[in-house]
Amino acid sequence: MSGHKESILREPLITGKNITYAKITDDILMPVENKPNRAWWIGFIVALCGATLWVVSVGYTFWFGIGAWGLNKTVGWAWDITGFVWWVGIGHAGTLISAVLLLFRQNWRNSINRSAEAMTIFAVICAATYVVSHMGRPWLAYWVLPLPNQFGSLWVNFNSPLVWDMFAISTYFSVSLLFWYTGLLPDIATIRDRATGLRRKVYSIMSFGWAGNVKTWQRFEAVSIILAGISTPLVLSVHTIVSMDFATSVIPGWHTTIFPPYFVAGAIFSGFAMVLTLLLVARKVLGLENYITMFHIESMNKIIILTGSIVGVAYLTEFFIAWYSGSEYEQYAFINRSTGPYWWAYWMMMTCNVISPQLLWFKKIRTSIAATWILSIVVNIGMWFERFVIIVTSLHRDYLPSSWAMFYPSWVDVGVFVGSIGVFFTLFLLFLRVLPSIAIAEVKLLLKTASEQSKLEQIKEGHLEKEHVEEYIESLEKFDSVKQEDYAKI
Repeated sequence: MSGHKESILREPLITGKNITYAKITDDILMPVENKPNRAWWIGFIVALCGATLWVVSVGYTFWFGIGAWGLNKTVGWAWDITGFVWWVGIGHAGTLISAVLLLFRQNWRNSINRSAEAMTIFAVICAATYVVSHMGRPWLAYWVLPLPNQFGSLWVNFNSPLVWDMFAISTYFSVSLLFWYTGLLPDIATIRDRATGLRRKVYSIMSFGWAGNVKTWQRFEAVSIILAGISTPLVLSVHTIVSMDFATSVIPGWHTTIFPPYFVAGAIFSGFAMVLTLLLVARKVLGLENYITMFHIESMNKIIILTGSIVGVAYLTEFFIAWYSGSEYEQYAFINRSTGPYWWAYWMMMTCNVISPQLLWFKKIRTSIAATWILSIVVNIGMWFERFVIIVTSLHRDYLPSSWAMFYPSWVDVGVFVGSIGVFFTLFLLFLRVLPSIAIAEVKLLLKTASEQSKLEQIKEGHLEKEHVEEYIESLEKFDSVKQEDYAKI
């Protein structure tokens, strides 16, 4: 491995000079081993306030029932299922980064997979709370699980989307948690070896006796590949099941076969946007610019362009299918979306999800930290509106005009959704304090082959073609963590 030299035309995955294995460990573990800074405390307090709002709103829902939400006899699903689908979608990028990119040997995943996997787990937890709170009697939520015969002949209603969602959520959560924690073991052992007192005992238990010998690493590599193979189908299956909550009905606007691939593309789209939202702040606050570089950011932006374009084509395809079907009800459902009472939500969705990602075709925008962060938030706002448009605009106009109704969210609807965002950020900020946000062992693999300093050594050896060196130096201009003066004399 140490003798292998990566092509000089490839952009570096680690930047900075005098980077050693010890420095990588120190830089990544700094937030874990030191006291939190002011920025972390401000974010944590704000997130904790949101989480408190969630506890109040969900507690109010449990006490007074689902009638506390703004639902009515026509719009029986609204912000609840919108929030559920939104959170499941956000979790998809973590699985794609950790599993699919591992199978394709994409080394740029090494710096972002840990945080993306953690984001997946926390997003799935937030989605699961919607499933439980949607049940009329949430204290009987365990009835949807496989139960022993002592409970009698209790059979779940397999026609209920709640049961489908439970299977999707539980499978997704268990596999993602296993994959995430397996990858954490060598890094937890590193913290254990550097810690003292009670911290050492806690991390010792968490590391499951990781020894770091050759046999352990061989098993670790084998298990990672197996779990990646198991997780990869989940990228497709979980959101396909979620899409079938709608596609298997006969309601105009829902009854369409395009939903599974359309939902999967939208999930990856929103997931990568949330990864950027989190990591662009984390890299700055935690000082990780050398490990999460502009190459990582630009690569994720390119995936957002691709998936955003797929989503845009899906929107147009829906209109074509409605026209081609010849069904007046189907046609009215889509005309009503774009010109009816909720026209503002539809055009907000189109602006955020179809138009705004196209700005990333411009290199100056997709390599701008500020522009990328703003667009990542815009995309997630648009994806929430997409789910809202699909659900509410398809329901609020029934076959009978006497049944037509508008949906207006109550404070509980708003509190549950905003509070779930608080829960998510609370969990993520605690994760940054307790566990390394970047996979230390995996980043170290790149030091001798794909780092800026290894490529600088190649240039100084003088065996490379001049055109290749000039092209490489030109590609470094977009990096905010590279000192251009180091290359002025070359």
